[in-house]
Amino acid sequence: MAADLYGEMQLEAQPPARRRLRDYLPGALVTAIAALAAAWLADHYAVPLVLMGLLIGLALSFLSQDARTHAGLDLMSQTALRVGIVLLGARITAEQLANLGPLPFALLVGIMLAVILVTVASARLFAQDSHAALLAGGATAICGASAALALWSLIGDRRVDQARFTLTLVGITVASALAMTLYPVLAAQLGLDDRQAGFLIGASIHDVAQAIGGGFSYSAEAGEVATIVKLARVALLAPMLMLVALWIGQQGGAAPARRIPLRLPWFILGFLALVAVNSLVALPQPVRAGATTGAQALLLLAIVATAMKARLYLLLDQGWRSFAPIVVATLTSFLLALAAALTL
Repeated sequence: MAADLYGEMQLEAQPPARRRLRDYLPGALVTAIAALAAAWLADHYAVPLVLMGLLIGLALSFLSQDARTHAGLDLMSQTALRVGIVLLGARITAEQLANLGPLPFALLVGIMLAVILVTVASARLFAQDSHAALLAGGATAICGASAALALWSLIGDRRVDQARFTLTLVGITVASALAMTLYPVLAAQLGLDDRQAGFLIGASIHDVAQAIGGGFSYSAEAGEVATIVKLARVALLAPMLMLVALWIGQQGGAAPARRIPLRLPWFILGFLALVAVNSLVALPQPVRAGATTGAQALLLLAIVATAMKARLYLLLDQGWRSFAPIVVATLTSFLLALAAALTL
């Protein structure tokens, strides 16, 4: 059996049966309807969109027991996810990183690496798998649910099963929502100025929208700083995935002759290419806005489909220790971001 470096394992030597368009329709339509419901509820009741998508997907998980939905759910949870990651590149430019400055950017890189290393190292304390801790640490260090989805596409469901991944998504989303509410208050209590508060919020809150919202809830200047800092963290997604691919590729368990050669998956190359284009050519605002909306829609579809594929009875087997990596990653991210903000 080949090493599952990109979550694209082949369980059998026989090629998979070819699927027709109508095979994808049941699962894809159910996912789309659930995503629209999540977007409507999130808009009308001021609930985080990712959290609403997860909850509705979990509520509809019984539909995945019907084999007719499998092809569509796989399409939404895999292909839609990867295209959405590519479109995230339209939000990043080299100019944004230059405007951030060398010291804050270096601090961000240090925070990212430290959060991942501390979370993975703490896994043994709570009897947790290192791959699950890597998923929680990487998602916290970069951009929440989007990074978790991208990481899981590399790690594969043989290392982190569907139930554990869904639990991680729920924990990260809830932690991000709490951080958006608490961190601006803590920054005010600590007497941070606008630049320091913006760095703290942008460097520690997981989700992009919530980091930006938390920054602007502090002040307009803090919101601008938080936006640049958060987008710089998103730009670190590709380097982080490269490091994860190298780490997984160096692990044992497969004969050297049968290992998959180290290479970047197409969606990471696409992400980097779009960042390069966006840096060299001023993309029209409608194009950038369309790419951003498309990325949000595709990632929402991927989150809903992933939750629908989860087996709720398996979630019951996950004890409180399963949330420990998320708590460790969140606290580490906040404390390091606060220490870095105080140096600015």
